[in-house]
Amino acid sequence: MITGRFYLVFLKRRYQKKTRLRPFSGPGTFVHGVHPPQRKELSADAPIEIVPAPEKIILPLLQHVGGPCTPLVKPRQEVSFGEMIGRGEAFVSAALHAPVSGIVQKMAVTTLPNGRHLQAIVILTQGEQLEGQELWDQLFGGKWPAKAYQTLAPEKINTAIHAAGIVGLGGAAFPTHVKITPVGEKPIHTLVVNGCECEPYLTTDYRVMVEAPEVVVAGAMLAARAVGVKRTIIGIEDNKLEAVDALRRLAAGAGIKIAVLKTKYPQGSEKHLIKAVLNREVPLGGLPADIGVAITNVATMTAVARAVMRDIPLTHRVISVTGGGIVAPKNLLVPIGIPMGELIEICGGLKKTAARIIAGGPMMGFAFTDLRTPVTKGTSGITVLTHEEVRRVDQSVCVRCGRCVDVCPMNLVPTKLALASRFKDLNLIRRHSIMACFECGSCAYVCPAGLLLVQHIRTGKALLAAERK
Repeated sequence: MITGRFYLVFLKRRYQKKTRLRPFSGPGTFVHGVHPPQRKELSADAPIEIVPAPEKIILPLLQHVGGPCTPLVKPRQEVSFGEMIGRGEAFVSAALHAPVSGIVQKMAVTTLPNGRHLQAIVILTQGEQLEGQELWDQLFGGKWPAKAYQTLAPEKINTAIHAAGIVGLGGAAFPTHVKITPVGEKPIHTLVVNGCECEPYLTTDYRVMVEAPEVVVAGAMLAARAVGVKRTIIGIEDNKLEAVDALRRLAAGAGIKIAVLKTKYPQGSEKHLIKAVLNREVPLGGLPADIGVAITNVATMTAVARAVMRDIPLTHRVISVTGGGIVAPKNLLVPIGIPMGELIEICGGLKKTAARIIAGGPMMGFAFTDLRTPVTKGTSGITVLTHEEVRRVDQSVCVRCGRCVDVCPMNLVPTKLALASRFKDLNLIRRHSIMACFECGSCAYVCPAGLLLVQHIRTGKALLAAERK
């Protein structure tokens, strides 16, 4: 018979063994969240295909968090692949580069899926283009020598990232040079690289990790050197074990740890990823830098590697075109600025059952109808849902069930925020910390009354922003 004392010793030894085998200190998950159907099988096994240059490219001057860039070109001017055509003059801004060679047209106004109307540079493709296998070799192929990273000055790395116009490719599109700029008062000790891709349907980061693991590791090493961290950890959910295997050997040789995390939405949120990997909590209203952490995305790391090692700016990205309403779901390497409608056609077009087209994933993406809408740096995918997939309950009044509170990863009260927004009660909006909401959609996903909680919360944020002007 095992006594209570010996049982406690047994549990302690088992825990110590488990933590020794696990190369990170966090619990591997976080409190709250939801488990929507993943549906990643639609495109997970589709290798990345290279899309040829389209006839026309549309490049909004603002494709990231912060200020818009200033155009450097005029109509009828010839531009070449990779040429800077817009300069980010504010600190939180990013440069814009031509993804094709061609002729600049008159400035236009384009509408993004989130409803913003923005000025855009239009380029008519002309002449010989870098595309096909040659493009892949430039962006992802060849060797990425590890020894070269150890001799580069951090300032040189950061300058190259800034000049390349790199922003976060996970969806938030925050300028990367800002994230990895060391701050004297807030020294960074850990770099966490996000490979979770928790948004349902999307498989962009997964395919990048599987097909170009060397570039991911190279970029992570460069970013770690730029910010001066002591350790680097790549977090990947446990529904992406092929990506784990692809990165593990390379990461070990580079001194990078792989954290295999439980699959849950929104595991890829930076605050919850930090909790899962490091068991640290970012204070409300604070940033990861407040606790000594820098966080970025695996696809962003490939852009960093290209910028520093090959002097290639951010001109292309991988996106998923997927969902039950698309004929042939695919993962595509596309030039930034290509119209989304062309990518849908490349994937065989829409099925008769298609009901909604979303830029991004179904949880945090924006529905749109204009197929001329261009791909931006922050476009991680196009999800086409069927009538069956978008079917929802009829809206009713809040039934006070509390489900939205139970699942909110930020411990907010979404119904209170939505109600305060509807009645334009700014004091109540502030009291319930509306700016802490990052609009993950978990509350709306579980709401039995079918309330448009996220839309109301976005309205409340807009009211606060208008008040500050």
